[in-house]
Amino acid sequence: MQIKLIAIGKTDQIELERLISMYQNRLSHYVRFSFDIIPDLKNSKNLSEKLQKEAEGKLILDKLLPTDRLILLDENGKEMNSIEFSTFLQKHMNSGIKRLVLVIGGPYGFSEAVYKKAGGKLALSKLTFSHQMVRLFIIEQLYRGFTILKNEPYHHR
Repeated sequence: MQIKLIAIGKTDQIELERLISMYQNRLSHYVRFSFDIIPDLKNSKNLSEKLQKEAEGKLILDKLLPTDRLILLDENGKEMNSIEFSTFLQKHMNSGIKRLVLVIGGPYGFSEAVYKKAGGKLALSKLTFSHQMVRLFIIEQLYRGFTILKNEPYHHR
């Protein structure tokens, strides 16, 4: 199985980029992982919230293959602890899907078309995080999930 993370907009904080890169490198020892950044929309200030979500949604959907399993990182998604998340990863690996795609939406969330295509929603917390920090948190949790599956000491039970 491959895992792809899609996010809207670039990270403008070098410290976060370094940490994201570190966990991407660690994660590569367990799974084929890619991180795809969709550039911020041009002239988004001139777009309504709905039009911005629709434009971003089209860009997200254009990145998907017909066989992908799409999971949205969404505040209304299912919350899990790290062990439950590792089980979630194992379940998807066992299911035979080729690629699990996780998406971090733009500032207003996702379009209806993206919600309709999604096979699930995942919440990292009830707390609100910046979209830039969510990138680091989900990549770290992916890494943690694989170390749990391999019974490695990164996650202390």
